[in-house]
Amino acid sequence: MPFTVNFALIWRFAVIHENPLESVNLQAMFIEPHLGKESGTGWIEVICGCMFSGKTEELIRRLNRAIIAGQKVEIFKPAIDIRYHRQLIVSHNETSIRSTAVQFAGDLMLLSGDCDVVGIDEAQFFDHAIVDVCNALANDGKRVIVAGLDMDYQGKPFGPMPNLLAVAEYVTKLHAICAQTGELASFSFRLAPGEGQIVLGEHSQYEARSRKAFIEGMAKREND
Repeated sequence: MPFTVNFALIWRFAVIHENPLESVNLQAMFIEPHLGKESGTGWIEVICGCMFSGKTEELIRRLNRAIIAGQKVEIFKPAIDIRYHRQLIVSHNETSIRSTAVQFAGDLMLLSGDCDVVGIDEAQFFDHAIVDVCNALANDGKRVIVAGLDMDYQGKPFGPMPNLLAVAEYVTKLHAICAQTGELASFSFRLAPGEGQIVLGEHSQYEARSRKAFIEGMAKREND
């Protein structure tokens, strides 16, 4: 029986297998099934990963493409996040885009209006109502793009993120580079003292770490 070999798919698999870091751009090719205005359906995309993995940068990239496509875009972030700017969403690489800071997840329903695309950064800082809000926005025909930390400084699921991952049609997990080993990192290790789950910080307070380096760091902290 004759068959057809899809060399493009084989090449993509080979690239991802050889270098997982390359997979991010390849995955992004399939995140925009309806970039135009006439799809008539909504959906949820979640971009997750540890600190310094490029979540906000990927969020900004997708939102900018939607703007180029002529779509109405509204962008939100939690009011608690004032590390770089009170209004702009800013990545660690200093890429930025305008946004509206909101206190409560429910505010997004009123502020999103008749837009086509809703972008939400640092979703882990919102209360669990953000899950129902995202579902409602998607059910209303909007494309909802959410970025956030999937785990906290203890390696535990962070806030509403597990539930958002469960209801999303599209999930992209990004990895950073481990500050200790140079391997792929998926954990955020807190360097500064503090027991609260939410402690805003940057490179002086956190490191991206691989599983092995994270476990070793947590064990050392417990023994000190």
